[in-house]
Amino acid sequence: MESTEVSFSHLRWQIEAGANEAVGEQPRNRYQETTMGRPPPSDPELPLAPEEAAPKRAASAETASARSLADAAKNLDELREALALYEGCPLKGAARLVFADGNPQARVMLIGEAPGAEEDRQGLPFVGPSGKLLDRMLTAIGLDRGSVYITNVLFWRPPGNRQPTPAEISSCLPFVERHIELVDPEILVLLGGPAAKTLMARNEGIMKLRGKWFEYESRGMSRPCPAIATFHPAYLLRSPIQKRTAWADFLAIQAKLRQGR
Repeated sequence: MESTEVSFSHLRWQIEAGANEAVGEQPRNRYQETTMGRPPPSDPELPLAPEEAAPKRAASAETASARSLADAAKNLDELREALALYEGCPLKGAARLVFADGNPQARVMLIGEAPGAEEDRQGLPFVGPSGKLLDRMLTAIGLDRGSVYITNVLFWRPPGNRQPTPAEISSCLPFVERHIELVDPEILVLLGGPAAKTLMARNEGIMKLRGKWFEYESRGMSRPCPAIATFHPAYLLRSPIQKRTAWADFLAIQAKLRQGR
């Protein structure tokens, strides 16, 4: 009887405390529970189940296909034709191929993020408002479209100018790397975080990467190429206070070019 009264007493206390629902068919003494009988934690070293591994295998096969097409290109015309045939980028079909602009024999190669609306219409990179700002920045250090070569890490416009996804960037990367190998610039300028992080294989944001010189290299290059990251002109249009910082980066590019002469 005493145990029944205790049970009712506990039940009354819980109801007065606001409990209005019982959970579980049987009572459980959680103080006596141990880890015995529980499933072991997942092991990150264990192989993935087939349904989990399939997307990675598919991505790997797609990357191999892109690499094969890109490596087969012996010049820029062939690389452009390979991109026109390539079906592995999710963006293709909804936008126009935007390959490059400028002088392929230039000492400086600039790589941005992705085409915008105006670039999609004209089929050329950096021809919208951010492109006009880039032209003014180049003019300030004695360069122009005839003395640089410009492209992006994506060759098609993301819908609504959204950020590129890792899958979209990965699908284009073999072509971007081959693009750099064929142009063989003296200096590589990476405009914005996506271009900088992708080609430098770094995790830091553009605030930490900008203004520093790195060595870029890939399998098909005869020598490493000095590379510097700076802000994307589209960002500077939104944050004009950073134009002074970007100006310092462009002065560093100018100084590097003068050293090479």
